[in-house]
Amino acid sequence: MADYYKLLRIPRTASQDEIKKAYRKVALEYHPDRNKGSTEAEERFKEVTEAYEVLRDPQKRARYDRYGKEGLKGPGGFGGGLDFSDALEVFMRDFGGFAGLEGLFGGRARGNRPVKGKALRLRLPLTLQDVRTGASRKVRVSVLDSCGACNGTGVKDGARPLTCPNCNGGGEERRVERSVFGQFVSVTPCRRCAGEGSIISESCVRCRGEGRVRAERQIQVDVPAGVSSENYITLRGEGNVGPRGGPRGDIVVLLEVAEHERFRRDGTDLMIEVPLTFSQAALGARITVPTVEGSTWVDVPAGIQSGEVIRIDGEGVPDLNGRGHGDLLVRFAVWVPTRLSSEQERLVHKLRRIEDAPPEKIERGQRRGFWSRVREALG
Repeated sequence: MADYYKLLRIPRTASQDEIKKAYRKVALEYHPDRNKGSTEAEERFKEVTEAYEVLRDPQKRARYDRYGKEGLKGPGGFGGGLDFSDALEVFMRDFGGFAGLEGLFGGRARGNRPVKGKALRLRLPLTLQDVRTGASRKVRVSVLDSCGACNGTGVKDGARPLTCPNCNGGGEERRVERSVFGQFVSVTPCRRCAGEGSIISESCVRCRGEGRVRAERQIQVDVPAGVSSENYITLRGEGNVGPRGGPRGDIVVLLEVAEHERFRRDGTDLMIEVPLTFSQAALGARITVPTVEGSTWVDVPAGIQSGEVIRIDGEGVPDLNGRGHGDLLVRFAVWVPTRLSSEQERLVHKLRRIEDAPPEKIERGQRRGFWSRVREALG
């Protein structure tokens, strides 16, 4: 596929306003209604719209600039492409408000095209374990399915829909207004047929003319490893069917990763604080450190200071784009007991008599002598 910037005919330094203006110009050039329904023009229209959708979003644009189209795959990206109805929806979303713009396309955008079902949104709770390994969930959702009694037409069996007499099947009403600035043409959906171009003579009893009925469906959501609460997954064509035979809309799955009681996440790295006893910090020790999937052994060097960090490679979370795993950062905190036995208190008093005052700044070269004295004091 061609470079997104080349498709829109803009430099890589283009501003957001330049991107929007360039897209409008190129999209109008390739719109099939201006090219006698050309399949090639329709494909080009979809490509430039996809380019626009990526470059107008600062986060997606940054990922594309750094990794190319491969970097857009996965939740939060844009690796799946657009169908024509999606592309047209994007164009009308950003430019449909200009007076008379719909007239450029001969009125087909509303009256003669099936209306796509509205997207559904659902929230999917996840744990840190899910983020580490990926997850698959089966979720029950309530959607609008095509009515079986009328095959989605909304018309009673044996009856036929009629051309709307108000808009003559165009699905639009036009109003011309004159002012000191000139003539303005506004185009709005037909009030009688709601922009569909036809009206129902006799409505289906089951769906009351809607062409859709409520149904429960079970969908599977595959969550890749490495996601965060900032990501979402779009399940194309899994949502509500459109009115009277329109294509299915999408389901947007919003991911909600619960905070862990012990681990804190920073990108692909995880952080945990682990307490050490005074003797473990002074003499060193091999201790067990929790991980997301269990635990691992860590060798704590003698003389470690409270607040120091040891990195355990690969025990973080995976990178969403498949570039390895993060690490687990273990921050140690020396635990000071609040109650001492008589024997412990005697030894601490003995230590206090022979220990040096702490240095103003702790450096690794100074520790060996100090902690050697601690070992001697403790026998």
